[in-house]
Amino acid sequence: MIPKIVFLVLATLNGAWMIFDGTHVLFTGKYFGPPEPGPWSKIVAKIGLDPFSLGPLFIVLGLIWLVAAISILQGSSWGWLLALSVSICTLWYISVGTVLSLLSIVVLIFFKANLGYT
Repeated sequence: MIPKIVFLVLATLNGAWMIFDGTHVLFTGKYFGPPEPGPWSKIVAKIGLDPFSLGPLFIVLGLIWLVAAISILQGSSWGWLLALSVSICTLWYISVGTVLSLLSIVVLIFFKANLGYT
């Protein structure tokens, strides 16, 4: 049960923050915090995307995190794969998002059986 709670906390933190930050940039034109977004924005800018236009992506990823948390909690057959996928997809969110995603991946892989998946 402890790995489920740990994953639930990590997923909720990551998902809620991404929803909040994505909504914030949609309404204000900037992310919450300093005027310059984190290191991830430089990576996104180098591939030709405007980091300030990614609010909807943040919201979608945040919602997927929350769905993954609920699916792990309920033991859905597809929950583990969704959780691992969104964890990997959020590794680019350098800084806190990367740390939370890495910790989520560790919990998902090393405690897979404890989470109810074989």
